[in-house]
Amino acid sequence: MADPHAQEPWRARFDWGPVGAAALAGTSEVVTVVDVLSFTTALTVAVDAGIEVFPFRWRDSRAERFAQEHNAVLAVGRSEAQPGRISLSPGSILAGGRVERLVLPSPNGSTIAHDVAADGTPLIGVSLRNATAAAEWTLRRLASVPGSSVSVIAAGERWPDGSLRPAVEDLWGAGAYLAALDARGFGPFSPEACTAAATYRAVAGELSAQLRASASGRELIDLRFADDVEIAAEVDASTAVPVLQGESFLAA
Repeated sequence: MADPHAQEPWRARFDWGPVGAAALAGTSEVVTVVDVLSFTTALTVAVDAGIEVFPFRWRDSRAERFAQEHNAVLAVGRSEAQPGRISLSPGSILAGGRVERLVLPSPNGSTIAHDVAADGTPLIGVSLRNATAAAEWTLRRLASVPGSSVSVIAAGERWPDGSLRPAVEDLWGAGAYLAALDARGFGPFSPEACTAAATYRAVAGELSAQLRASASGRELIDLRFADDVEIAAEVDASTAVPVLQGESFLAA
């Protein structure tokens, strides 16, 4: 019996976090990771600037060695960032000067990307900034593969006990990408994917205000990272599609 959590035979599928990624990753020709605040937003900003980005699970001694081995800059923790140093903050990437390679750890989007990459499935990073461009790239990629599907993973956040906190901004980012696929005739959608697309459409006209008012947005604003929320709300500001090629993301 087929696993219902694989969402077959739908061509557009949606789930949450590392466990959802594990359930869907092996079932589709393309996997999309969405972590709006802030891994995939930072990723699109970096790729726009021509930076090669290496996802990594955690910033620890292993990450330091990995960065040294790849002649890359290791992003510091957001709270540790000083002027001129790059962190998970998209604003720090914009202000960080010329960097060719960047190791970008995060416990959510980056970790999912790192895990999914192990099975060789093509994976892209999507945020609100590049949702339409990513949808168009996906359609080109799948055009020659009849019946092919895409799995969209909203990264979510973590509660203090380590359990998944579904983050509404990731639902919106995934929904923006799915809505763009739907508008271009891709489908059918699973009920889960339909819900994500509908949720994005419900807030699209006031996305920036809603993002600022969300729990994650308010948290960053309180930590004095309001600029990062504004950058994340730049819907379709980017045409770059970060594709994980081997160990790193490069522009498609």
